[in-house]
Amino acid sequence: MDRRTFSAEPHAPKYQQVFESLSKDILSGKYQPGQKFPSEAALVQQFGTSRITIGRALRDLAQRGLVDRIAGSGTYVRQTRTAESSLLFGLLIPDLGRTEIFEPICRGIAAAPQPSRHALLWGHTSPDETPLEEQALQLCSQYIERRVSGVFFAPIETGTRVQETNLKVISQLERARIPVVLLDRCVMPYPQRSDHDLVGIDNRRAGYMATEHLLKLGGRRISFVAYSAGAPTIEARIAGFREALLANGVALDRGGVCRLDAITEASVRQLMGNKKDGAFVCANDRTAGQLMQVLLALGYRIPKDVRIVGIDDVEYASLLTVPLTTVHQPCRAIGEAAMAAMLDRVERPNMFVRDILVECRLVIRESCGHRHQRRR
Repeated sequence: MDRRTFSAEPHAPKYQQVFESLSKDILSGKYQPGQKFPSEAALVQQFGTSRITIGRALRDLAQRGLVDRIAGSGTYVRQTRTAESSLLFGLLIPDLGRTEIFEPICRGIAAAPQPSRHALLWGHTSPDETPLEEQALQLCSQYIERRVSGVFFAPIETGTRVQETNLKVISQLERARIPVVLLDRCVMPYPQRSDHDLVGIDNRRAGYMATEHLLKLGGRRISFVAYSAGAPTIEARIAGFREALLANGVALDRGGVCRLDAITEASVRQLMGNKKDGAFVCANDRTAGQLMQVLLALGYRIPKDVRIVGIDDVEYASLLTVPLTTVHQPCRAIGEAAMAAMLDRVERPNMFVRDILVECRLVIRESCGHRHQRRR
């Protein structure tokens, strides 16, 4: 029996392992265009998993355009894009290197199970002291001059002319008729929506999951901690935080949103007030790590005195002084989904606009006090 698993990302769900293994078989030529796929029963035996898992993997293959599922007949390999000419795509990510999520997203784009003849252009900008707005416009001009086939754009979150610059980039790419796939966030403030595909996680759900977990552990006075310059993704996480409080019968005034200019001993003392304990959902893992460091320096014990949950599950989250409970953002899977969305958009320019939300999940470690409470 040939039981195989393949995971491009640690702790990938079983259906994703099956999907990645089968997609590689298709793109390597093991299954030819038009060939009938093994039955679901055969795949269940091959991978040693459930029929539900196999069904979800096959649905994902169909959504990526790798197979056709015909009712009453079976699953067939679709004509792949390997016969198409080479395409060049640009990465317009001014925050690359400044935040922890975009490098693994880019690796996912580069490693997506698509024809290897397609290429990614990283572009070149002025030195780091150049404002992000100028870097974004420089990259945009380069890609238009190179006549790239599409651009992956992560809109700028901070700066003096953020909205103006993001909309200018989009406008220039639209005039050049270059398809755009947005990464992580939209260029328009909620609830407005741009005319371009967006790939990321449901940030509202992430905020809800983190908050609900602390509530289930008995917390009733929970605060959300973020920096003052809030990005659209952070605002969505705050909305999920508030929704979780209401859904669990906790008054909003029992859990506040704390926006800090900086996380210092003074600001954290003010945040804690006269309380000897507390629970915090942090806007992201970087904020959680900085808050944890200051709390420990002030003599608080985590998780005995203070419980913390982050969002993103960056590489160092498990390596903090107290390993961080956090909501996992599957960056590599986001990159792969973004490439699939781009190729769909190139092939069908007038296709409806989509929000493609990749599943996020809670990763429980020590900072939330789950193990501590269980021992008690």
